[in-house]
Amino acid sequence: MEEDRGESNMESIDEGKSTRITCRGDLTPFFEKRDHSINQIHQTEVPQICKDEPCQLGVDEAGRGPVLGPMVYGIAYAPLSRKQLLVDLGCADSKTLTEDKRDEIFDKICDNHDDMGWIVEAISPNSITTSMYRRSKTSLNEVSMNSAIGLIKRAIEAGANIVEVYVDTVGKPEKYQAKLKAIFPDIPKIVVAKKADSTYPIVSAASICAKVSRDHALRAWRFREGSPKGEHGSGYPNDPLTKKWMSENVDPVFGYPQIVRFSWSTAQTILGEKAVDVEWEDIDDEDLQTEPNEQKISKFFEKPQRKSHEFFTDRRLAVTHEL
Repeated sequence: MEEDRGESNMESIDEGKSTRITCRGDLTPFFEKRDHSINQIHQTEVPQICKDEPCQLGVDEAGRGPVLGPMVYGIAYAPLSRKQLLVDLGCADSKTLTEDKRDEIFDKICDNHDDMGWIVEAISPNSITTSMYRRSKTSLNEVSMNSAIGLIKRAIEAGANIVEVYVDTVGKPEKYQAKLKAIFPDIPKIVVAKKADSTYPIVSAASICAKVSRDHALRAWRFREGSPKGEHGSGYPNDPLTKKWMSENVDPVFGYPQIVRFSWSTAQTILGEKAVDVEWEDIDDEDLQTEPNEQKISKFFEKPQRKSHEFFTDRRLAVTHEL
């Protein structure tokens, strides 16, 4: 393996398949080729030092509030002996950094792939909307927690020797922390705190990885529904470009492209004003009875049954178990 950033052994996982990403410059092409309707995970290989030495791990997100694009969760981990490295890299809360500064620090993180690793999950708008609209609703807090837990498990399963975990949260830290301790009883120290991204450099590193990934995902969004009008901006509801884009690109029947989180009040308000109303009639039990010559619509979606050979039917033989 070459020792430059181009071979930093970052890889992406999509529905069980993995594709290597070599540096920040590969993030945009990566997101351009992916199915935006499903969640995406990309990660670095665990450095040997992170397997041999005890490590700290930080968790943070980017894009929780926007109406457009994915919510991205990220983790970063590094040996306890490399705490000063994170400070030297300039790791700070990504929200306080300019985009150029975030990119610069992200590049440095990639350069130091022998000393630290990270994993990022881009949770699609479609996944967020589906979770919040299904009959058994899943709150955004639950979606966030499940992502964080999954990323921590992924790092541990890959061989990282995690002994400390620091998580930034917008909810109640005590309840979240208790749940993590129950799930990861072998991790001696777990801290869940508000503003952890500005307190712990390892959380700041996770924040930067998440934010840079979201920026590239939003820029590289490929619209399957056709080219929309204008620039969509940052995706935040108070962004004038985003407001204009939302107003100009609503379809009265189909609503919005998949980049939009339909469950957000911003989208619901515009749909209420500009989309056509749909009325669903109540169906009585009597209406469900079909006429003798009518077929139920579900019949068209059933898998056709294979007709048995006459050898078996003549002898009244039937398959009772398939190997």
